Amino acid sequence: MILYPAIDLKDGQCVRLLRGDMDKATVFNDDAGAQAAKFVAGGCQWLHVVDLNGAFAGRPVNGDAVDAILSAVDVPVQLGGGIRDLETIGMWLDRGISRVILGTIAVRDPDLVRAACKQFPGAVAVGIDALNGKVAVEGWAEASELGAIELANRFEDAGVAAIIYTDIDRDGAMQGVNVEATAELAAATSIPVIASGGVSSVDDLRALKKQAASGIAGAISGRALYDGGMDLGEAIAACAD
Repeated sequence: MILYPAIDLKDGQCVRLLRGDMDKATVFNDDAGAQAAKFVAGGCQWLHVVDLNGAFAGRPVNGDAVDAILSAVDVPVQLGGGIRDLETIGMWLDRGISRVILGTIAVRDPDLVRAACKQFPGAVAVGIDALNGKVAVEGWAEASELGAIELANRFEDAGVAAIIYTDIDRDGAMQGVNVEATAELAAATSIPVIASGGVSSVDDLRALKKQAASGIAGAISGRALYDGGMDLGEAIAACAD
């Protein structure tokens, strides 16, 4: 299982939100490149980056900060937020992003996801952000009637590299990850699932690791790594055991 330290970008700064609320942002670093380098120096093999402003705007906003991250590290980076068309996907991959995450557009236009997987094999993930089991879109500002498993099943044969599953109610709240819902989703699809939202302790990682056979391939953590609630080296070791 791979640990993905999270860098959420708002106005060029590294922040963490509470349950996706842009008005409840805590700034942890104003230098995105330096933060990325710190995570890599700690031993991480991947980085998870989100353009929060882009998620709400529907287009890339924090491009300079993303470029700073790419210039500072040599590990693969996955990026989500405001990626809604093939041109933007190609632009980010050309700039050095290893994998893009499609969220809102996966609900609005599943055919585009299929086209992206065909055009950019191995470089497209789907972000499924759910509240009470229902998928949320537009930077979590809008709820849909679509279930998380139903959405995942739409892409079963599309060539999606991974599903990033976030329980919005747990995100940034330091209340623990929703292992049960994540494992249920992973068992319902052959696509590898990366857990997100509430991963706040090594015990959370160990609990997810126990469900690896269901298809949980990774975990994303942010706030716990920033505020010292979880040691990066210990977290990586827990995932690798």
